[in-house]
Amino acid sequence: MTLCLLAICIVCSALLGGMYALTKTPIDQALAQKNSAAIMEVLPETAAAVEEDRTIEMDGKSYVYNLAYDEKGEVVGCAVNVSSDGFGGPIVIKVGFDRDGVIWNTKVLSQSETPGLGAKCKEPKFADQFRGFDPSANRLAVRKDGGDVDAITASTITSRAYTAGIATAVEVFRTIAGTPMPISSEECGECCCGTDAAASDENEIK
Repeated sequence: MTLCLLAICIVCSALLGGMYALTKTPIDQALAQKNSAAIMEVLPETAAAVEEDRTIEMDGKSYVYNLAYDEKGEVVGCAVNVSSDGFGGPIVIKVGFDRDGVIWNTKVLSQSETPGLGAKCKEPKFADQFRGFDPSANRLAVRKDGGDVDAITASTITSRAYTAGIATAVEVFRTIAGTPMPISSEECGECCCGTDAAASDENEIK
């Protein structure tokens, strides 16, 4: 019996390992395409080229972001990835800013909130209120906490988590903006949207 169970475990493990190896590349490609599409969704329309992933450290955590350039090579925006703990687990959000730090748009990359309740964080009725949201003029918190964000009905925990994630993205952007980062076309190389960013050495987010 022991030998039979051992053989079954070995066969099952081999099958799982083989399936993982077969599906890893397609899954990674699909995630990369989803990420690239999300980047363009959250950035200003003037973004003609997007730099590949950069990372920045803040409060002991690492955050991924992408700078965006217009056709002249000037920085026009920045997309930041953040994660916040919701009711059902992490809510991963991509937040796009214009060069002045105003939120251009947001996009949920993954979430496991309750269908019909917290999962509504993906719907325009909730997410669209962050379009054009100026963190320097408005408070990023739900109205129940004295902020300017309308919470999802019966899903205050999700609403707070989503808003907290965006607040974190704002702090990340401010950290990026406060760090001089001259970008040249040689430093940038091939951008994730398939276009070379013709940025000059003097370009910075300021």
